Amino acid sequence: MEKLKETLSKTKKLFIPIEQLFSRGQSEEEILDELFELLILADVGVATSQKIINDLKEKARKSHQSDLKTLLKRELIEILSARPSTVQETFPAVWLLVGVNGGGKTTSAAKLAYKYQSQGRKVMLAAADTFRAAAQEQLALWGKKLNLPVIQGQPGADPASVVYDALQSFQAKNYDLLIIDTAGRLHTYANLMAELEKIKKVISREIPGAPQEILLVLDSTIGQNAIVQAKEFNRFSGLTGVFLTKLDGTARGGSVLAVVEELQLPIKFIGLGETEKDIMEFEPEAFVEALLS
Repeated sequence: MEKLKETLSKTKKLFIPIEQLFSRGQSEEEILDELFELLILADVGVATSQKIINDLKEKARKSHQSDLKTLLKRELIEILSARPSTVQETFPAVWLLVGVNGGGKTTSAAKLAYKYQSQGRKVMLAAADTFRAAAQEQLALWGKKLNLPVIQGQPGADPASVVYDALQSFQAKNYDLLIIDTAGRLHTYANLMAELEKIKKVISREIPGAPQEILLVLDSTIGQNAIVQAKEFNRFSGLTGVFLTKLDGTARGGSVLAVVEELQLPIKFIGLGETEKDIMEFEPEAFVEALLS
């Protein structure tokens, strides 16, 4: 909890006025009007902020409860719990990471690899972003650091062929978890989606039921722009959740609420820093408590 509070310190500064709001002795209407403005400033987004206010009004009326702070906590937890954030941890498994370049996919792959390696799982990485040489090199460096195998192809090679090779090695060597890092940008969005669909088909053909997780990696520092990105990738079928990165470097953590509410996708992991250890499974109650405690 302390690590989470520290990570959210920049976002929490925007939520401090919300804390203070409930101790000023204002009317319910005045509190809710000011709360709406504060939620917008915290990058929760207009649509999600309006939903929160409307729900608070309705719940306060139905329950005859004047403790708006308690109702707000419950409302935020309810939004963040709307979709199960349980991770599919049945092994062997194949996980696919998607998202735009610069969002933190490669580092997130390394964090996930470290997390499950630390639990005694045999983990393999696949560098399927063959269009950006730096992506393969970065993943290879992580593999060396963590002492994990990394399957990669020649620059410009067909990403699906790299994934195929990785799947063959993964099965032949009886590994537990294969984490695949994909490209975030091709010359058109349509080509990117087609490439991702092709990769997914190769995986499901070779291993029925896989990929068990398709995680959208989002950079939380870009706030509401993360929602725009996510809506584009949400057209890619099969997304199971979100890995939210760089929470330690942003005051825009309120966008977490908009991601869940507007996309109806659960947040499954959050990145808390730069090292491989800086990863946490997302827990709605702990997140809200860290913001409002």
